[in-house]
Amino acid sequence: MIHPIKHFITITKHRHLVMHYCFKCGLYKQGLLHDLSKYGFTEFWRGAKYYDGKKSPHVNERIKNGYSIAWMHHKGRNKHHIDYWQDTNINTHKVEPVEIPNKYLVESICDRIAASKVYNKGNFKPQMVLDYYYKERTGMLIHPETDKKIEELLKYYSENGQKELFKYLKKKYIKIKNN
Repeated sequence: MIHPIKHFITITKHRHLVMHYCFKCGLYKQGLLHDLSKYGFTEFWRGAKYYDGKKSPHVNERIKNGYSIAWMHHKGRNKHHIDYWQDTNINTHKVEPVEIPNKYLVESICDRIAASKVYNKGNFKPQMVLDYYYKERTGMLIHPETDKKIEELLKYYSENGQKELFKYLKKKYIKIKNN
């Protein structure tokens, strides 16, 4: 069964949380533009088709088809995803990870926290974001510096909380002084 309304509510709830978090970090433009591709035809209708309310529709699409067209579309248009930052090395001719610039790294952290809150609903605990990252990164092509920063930031989040994380990100990664 296709669930366009439930999917719309879920992605909008997620997008608004990320927007709020990005604003807290000083990333106003990125907050406003976050995940707009999810509302386009390719991503939206596949998301509605594979929606179950428990996990990303990309996972369900992969289970059914072995791959996710919506995810391939999404990761190629949204710089806050690790998968966006891969390119062919001119010398080795192999696809290799590229380090994520800080502003997209911060958006990625905001995205991870928001996704975990939306999908885990009332069961959410900050440690879940780090645990999911550990599970997810095993098969990922990720630059070592990016991996190190994400792990450091998610540990900081689970130890110090959201408010402190956003102040830290704004000061250290975005270089905006707190007033």
